[in-house]
Amino acid sequence: MTLPINIESLLSGSAVESNQLEYKEGWNPDTIYRSICAFANDFEDTGGGYIIVGVKEEHGHAVRPILGVNPESIEQIEKDMVGYNNLIRPYYQPRLFIEEVDGKTILVIKVTAGERRPYKVPDRITAKQKDFNYYIRYNSSSIVPKDEYERELINLANRTPFDDRGNDQITLRDISTTLLRDFLVEVGSDLADQDLSGENLKVVLDQMDLLETTPEGFKIKNVAAMMFCEHLEKFFKMTQVEIVIFPNGRLQDPDNMIEIAPIKGCVPKMIRDTMNYLKTNVIQKKIHKPEDRERSIVTYNYPYQALEEAVVNSLYHRSYIEREPVEITIEPDKISILNFGGPNHTISMQAIREARMLRSRRYTNRRLGEFLKELDLTEGRATGIPTIQQKLQENGSQRASIETDEERTFFLIDIPCNSECFGVPDMKECMKECKKECKKELSDIQTLILKILSGNNKTTIPDLARKTGLSARKISNELKALRENFHILKREGGRKDGYWIIDNFQV
Repeated sequence: MTLPINIESLLSGSAVESNQLEYKEGWNPDTIYRSICAFANDFEDTGGGYIIVGVKEEHGHAVRPILGVNPESIEQIEKDMVGYNNLIRPYYQPRLFIEEVDGKTILVIKVTAGERRPYKVPDRITAKQKDFNYYIRYNSSSIVPKDEYERELINLANRTPFDDRGNDQITLRDISTTLLRDFLVEVGSDLADQDLSGENLKVVLDQMDLLETTPEGFKIKNVAAMMFCEHLEKFFKMTQVEIVIFPNGRLQDPDNMIEIAPIKGCVPKMIRDTMNYLKTNVIQKKIHKPEDRERSIVTYNYPYQALEEAVVNSLYHRSYIEREPVEITIEPDKISILNFGGPNHTISMQAIREARMLRSRRYTNRRLGEFLKELDLTEGRATGIPTIQQKLQENGSQRASIETDEERTFFLIDIPCNSECFGVPDMKECMKECKKECKKELSDIQTLILKILSGNNKTTIPDLARKTGLSARKISNELKALRENFHILKREGGRKDGYWIIDNFQV
């Protein structure tokens, strides 16, 4: 089986949260199966986790070079796991992957949230006398839940998040192999080299844990359509982003509005197309050079990262059952982003009013969040609102405000314009000036990458990293910018046999 995530990204902790990773120096089934049980119970709705065997840990990070496991012991480990899996109640089977890192062999055990939770496992799975217990994750440890935690765990039975549920309306024909392959290439998964035609697509989706097994066969999970379906509205009605501009303000002149064509597609496409529109037509910058300093001060009417976090959050945390779009309203003094399906009731109204950090115990679309994190479109749990407020503060803007109702049916965030630097602009003039100010210029790094690719269009990301002295993650981000923001670069084929196509660039 092929690991659906890049092993280096996994070891570095850049692809998943630290509380979803556990390192083991060697094969110890007693402690490992307690962690398997805890990840499968997924008490905090993080989406399970990974247990990496053959790696030493220091301060939450993998120690390199890794220790590895004896390759001759792997066959016996696989046989033992078959028996140990049968001891989990109800039955649960994690996925085992064998990877080569630093010239050594390691084991990666992928544990997804179980569909039949809660699970029990013997305290010592190798002992003759077996005492069964539930286990949950607490920070980075696997513990036995007590009192109200145990009651809450039992109440999780059959409570699978919406995006992780199978949908009998979605077929293999609805999954775009182009979108799927582009994602696998971007995240550096070896699955990008797999054949995605016919029944092979089913095999790859299964390895990515995007299928739900049923007595009749299988169902494709909702998150597969969210990520890899070109017409998402086919399954989730009105899933689109609608942008409306009120040049003079919604209350001041409600009949004077400009409606932009709805933005549709898979979730990553909607995020990127929405941000491209806002970057091109709304975001402005002002450069001020003080007399007493050498460096200029750059201020934006809306900092890009603040808007990006708000847009991502609106599509990540929205309810895909509600037949309502994400609505973005642009006024002279603010941008409002509204999505339906509000914050979870585990978040207090006081925290919402303060708009500092919204830490939820239950995530509606946890798997979708995992995919968006792999694409660097979101940073992780509970970081969205702090990032928005931080970027606004750094820009000299006022704080964003949040609104919802007692029933938590909607989530509305207002992001204020930096009126001290820009005044209250006329929106039409704002857009004209924005197009002048926001001309795209290649950075020195991007120019260097294009020059290298011009000489050899089959240069790989690791080769680019070696030639430029940058990290593979940085190279991936720059390539993504060249493809999506500048539209200079295209990719044809898979990771091994693919090549780059460069448009409109002179060496």
